This record gives sequence, C-alpha cells and structure tokens, in this order.
Amino acid sequence: MTDLLSHEPATGAELARLPIGNADDEVAAARAGWVGWAARPLVFRVETLRRYANVVRQRYDAFADLIARETGKPLWEARTEIDSVIAKVDISVAAYAERTAQRRMDGQLGARVAVRHKPHGVLAVLGPYNFPAHLPNGHIVPALIAGNAVVFKPSEKTPATGAFMIDCLHAAGVPAECARLLVGGADEGRALAAHPGIDGLLFTGSATTGLALNRLFADRPDKILALEMGGNNPIIVWDTPDIAGAAVLVAQSAFTSAGQRCTAARRLIVQDALYEPLVAELDRLIGRIIVGAPHDDPAPFMGPVIDNDAADQLSDAFVDLLMRGGRPIRHLERPVPGRPFLTPAMIDVTAVPDRPDVELFGPLLQVIRHGDFDAAIAEANATRYGLSASLVSQTPELYDRFWAHIRAGIVNWNRPTNGAASNAPFGGIGWSGNHRPSAYYAADYCAYPVVSSETDNSRAAIGIGLRDE
Repeated sequence: MTDLLSHEPATGAELARLPIGNADDEVAAARAGWVGWAARPLVFRVETLRRYANVVRQRYDAFADLIARETGKPLWEARTEIDSVIAKVDISVAAYAERTAQRRMDGQLGARVAVRHKPHGVLAVLGPYNFPAHLPNGHIVPALIAGNAVVFKPSEKTPATGAFMIDCLHAAGVPAECARLLVGGADEGRALAAHPGIDGLLFTGSATTGLALNRLFADRPDKILALEMGGNNPIIVWDTPDIAGAAVLVAQSAFTSAGQRCTAARRLIVQDALYEPLVAELDRLIGRIIVGAPHDDPAPFMGPVIDNDAADQLSDAFVDLLMRGGRPIRHLERPVPGRPFLTPAMIDVTAVPDRPDVELFGPLLQVIRHGDFDAAIAEANATRYGLSASLVSQTPELYDRFWAHIRAGIVNWNRPTNGAASNAPFGGIGWSGNHRPSAYYAADYCAYPVVSSETDNSRAAIGIGLRDE
C-alpha cells in the first residue's frame, strides 16, 4: 500500500506518513453503519457530538500544534481554528433545532400536517488545506447531528489534521463506520465524488474543482451537492477620514492567513482623493508585518503559503500583472530560499486592461483607483465570483447604495472581508457557490423535509363526479 506524505511548509520536514485509502471500502463501511446511527434519538447524537467538543478541548494543544505545523500558519491562528471547531457543535445543535424543527399544523377534514426531517444517508466531505479542521468540521458536525454517515477526504496537503479530527470523533463515541477517513490525492477524491454509494457531496475548495463537481452531478438530481468555493473579493475605501483604520482593515482582509482565505480581499478599490494617503499608510503597515514560522518568537502575523508550487504560481501571477502594465507598490518576495514564505505585496492595476478574473490565493493585493462611487461598485462587481465584499466609509448613504448593488453573499461595512461569523449563513453567488450556504445554514443540506398528512382513522368520501348507485 502506498503512503501519502505530509510536510511542514515552514521547514520542509516530513510531518506524517499515512496509507492511501480506497473509496469503495470507506463508502461500504459508511453504508453499513449509517442506518443504526440515524435510528438513534437526536438527543443521543447531540450528546455524542458534545463529547467530541470535549475531546478536542482535552487535545487542544496537540491539535493546534499539528495544524500550525502542517499548514504553516502561526500558532495563535491555529488556536483560533480549534476554538471554531469546538464552538461549531453548539452552533450546529442550535441551527438544527431552528432550521429543521418538527412542526405540526392543522390540515383539511381534521387531519394533522407534520413536518419532519430525514438524513440523506452517506455524505462525502472534501476538505481544503487552508482551514483543514474548521471548514470540513463545519460540514461533518451538522451532517452527523442530522443522522448521516460521513466519508471525509482531507486535502492531500493536510491529511494528518484530517486523521486527528476523525480520531477525536471516534474517541467521543461516533461509530467508526459513520465517520470514515479517506486519505489520498486527486484520484481518490474523484473516486469518492463519483461513487454510486454516496447520497451527496459537501465541498469546500477552488472554483475549478467545484465547477467540475457541478458537471459531474448534473444528471444526478437525487444527490445533494453543496459547493463552497472561492472569491475575487473587493474592498472599497471611500469617503473616510480615518486612513489608519482603513489601512488596518485592508491589511487584515488581504494578508491574514497569508491571503489563503476564500474571503480574503484580492482587490482594493479606492477613491482618487484617498489613494495617496491610504497607499502610503498601507505600505508602512505592511512593512511592519512579521512573516515567519508557526512557533517563532515574536509571533508572526502570517506564515508561508502551503507549498513551493503555490508560491511559484503567485510569483508568476505577480510578474504577469507587471507585464500587463501593473505598477508595483510593494514587490512579492521570497525571503527564505527554498521555502514558500512570501512577503505581502501590492500592485496598482488601474491601467491594466482586461484584468484576469482569477482567485490569487495568497498575499497579493491589486489596487484600483476610481473617482466615481457607482463606477467603483461596477468595478467591484466585475467578477464571476460573488463571495465577500466590504465598504470602508463613514457615510451611511454610501453603504445603503453599496449593499443594494453589490453582488456577494457576504456584505460588510467597516469590517474586513474575512472573519465571517459561524452563527450566520456563509456562502456566495456566481462561481463562489451553488446557493447552498454553509455555517449556520448547513442544517439545510444535511437533512431533507418530509411533509405528512395524518389522521387516526381512514375516513374518506367522494362528493362529486360519481353516478348514482
């Protein structure tokens, strides 16, 4: 059996070696186990998942250390990811009670109408590498609460985190047959997605993969498909005297997690009159950002991107923008030879025609200046994506116009584009999703409603359209 190796981005050291799995075996195990799990009372499943949260609490330090080492993100940020994993359980319990509550209504002729929900069965979960615990956990926990079994394939770049999380679920009492781990690469992912034994697929990742999955499921309306994809997200700065505060919001939006968030700001659209002072303040702030390894002291603001391939692609994208006429404000640099550390970069692309509408998944911010607010909104909407958008302004009327006309599933005012709340829906439009928002609304795609008209006796009569006897 072949092994999948995981390496630490910051050092290149081997972190873990896990055997590559088989989709047929994992789906078969899940199909054999899910009926018994679904038959358990809801309160039993809820208490099992609450034990899972406690297991994660008990293993907090080891889990955070593993995430930091496997992704390269700073230890402080890995800890916030563990906090989100723990909090997700209570949030999912509340969401299930609200979004899929049992209801009774009066029907015709004295009948009762009942609305209840059933699990789909076996759900596949494909997870990303940037939040290798939090994001798949956001699918897995509500799926298990609803009574589904799960086959989880983590990113091939962060398999050890996935294995750790599944082990925590088993330690909490989730049956081994109902929380399966499929280790592997693209081949295993395709085999799982196309497997006839799954009843649905919950995906977080790139638009390229999401579009391929959408095509794969085009003739399978019987299977649930929830796509959470990326974004080419804008942040507009307009009519604000607080340049320092605006610069902080832009830097947080663009460079947190080394820009490896689907909600990260990719484009800064700034008012002409604010361009010079804002860019100067951003340049000073970026110059203070510490880029380093997860356990460095002092703690870094951001670590490396996930691997050298990702760093090379971002470097090539920066050069491509330069060749198209972009004006560098701060270059994208590789401070550690042979490792995927990148310094935060800014490039003015105002004069670049036909800007590529792509998600540059890293610390690279494109700057565009405008003199008209409606033109700035049109610029923000000039994308196939539609995940997150922010306005930094102290004029409420501008926010009203922004909210009304912007195309995005997350619309913020004087807040970063990232850092979405788990107790609210999360999703986008266009190439950012397929109208199945996750987070608090994940309950919607983890169970389907069943409507029943019920009476105690089989009383019935036909009052019209019959011949006399």
